[in-house]
Amino acid sequence: MAEITQRDGAWSFDGEAIRVVPGRDRNVHPVRQALGELTVPLVALAGVAYEPGRKSGRLRLRLREGADPLLQTTGGKLPDAADPYQLSVEPERRDLAEYLVDEVRQGLALDQVPSGPCDHYVLPGPSVPVSASAGDATASFDGERIRLDWNWKTEESKKSGGPRTILLPDLELVEWVPAAGLENGYLRFVVAKATTTAAPKYDPHAVVLYGFKKDPLMALVAAAVIARMPHPGAAAKALPAQQSAPEPPADAPPTGGDEGDVDHDVLLRRLRELGDLHQSGILTEAEFTTAKQAVLRCFSGA
Repeated sequence: MAEITQRDGAWSFDGEAIRVVPGRDRNVHPVRQALGELTVPLVALAGVAYEPGRKSGRLRLRLREGADPLLQTTGGKLPDAADPYQLSVEPERRDLAEYLVDEVRQGLALDQVPSGPCDHYVLPGPSVPVSASAGDATASFDGERIRLDWNWKTEESKKSGGPRTILLPDLELVEWVPAAGLENGYLRFVVAKATTTAAPKYDPHAVVLYGFKKDPLMALVAAAVIARMPHPGAAAKALPAQQSAPEPPADAPPTGGDEGDVDHDVLLRRLRELGDLHQSGILTEAEFTTAKQAVLRCFSGA
């Protein structure tokens, strides 16, 4: 057993998983406190490192892409203090930190854990029900529906519609963007076939974030929702099978029935999904081009 205990938390490794326990110090970030204890299996890891510093060092876990709903949500934009996969290490504990790193690396090598993307979430994400208050609303999720309750900072035109409830099956996308500089951030729930592209300040499906310490708590709500939506890697895994089928001639009409069966909204949504998969590195340039051309052919036949 390799373990290390510091003021902001404790890590231990038993040969199969790393147990991450947040510290009880009042300065521990609210995100770490809300997440509580985490168990990170080896199969979720892409690497581990100890980074020395002038006054203190840092242990850092690097998870495989798509292994954790929280990291999928935040895209590396969590502040260091809120990142549960970092641990500050005092100089006198450096030997313990390096020993833990060596043990974890040996475990990864013995288990031959791949470092590539996952096609499913290895970690379960924040438990539900989960709720956070920040910016212009309180966002809650019970595992089936999201509820947005507005506060005194909410724009009147958005507040006038009352609290907003969004069912999980109606969701197409969840976006969490932190505030940066003078720009506000937001948490937005994109509903399938939504007709509005309003700014978050006016969007009844969005929470505006002003850059305060509790903003990252909204990422916990987003991660809990994303954990219960289809994994982006699952679509990429199915894509080669779809591509192996013979492609119809460019001038052939779309299959599946009458011309009215082709829904432009569905095709547009598919293009957005492909773009997201390509941007995140799940799809190669060649895979993205092939899939995009297939969708565009459906457009031309509609």
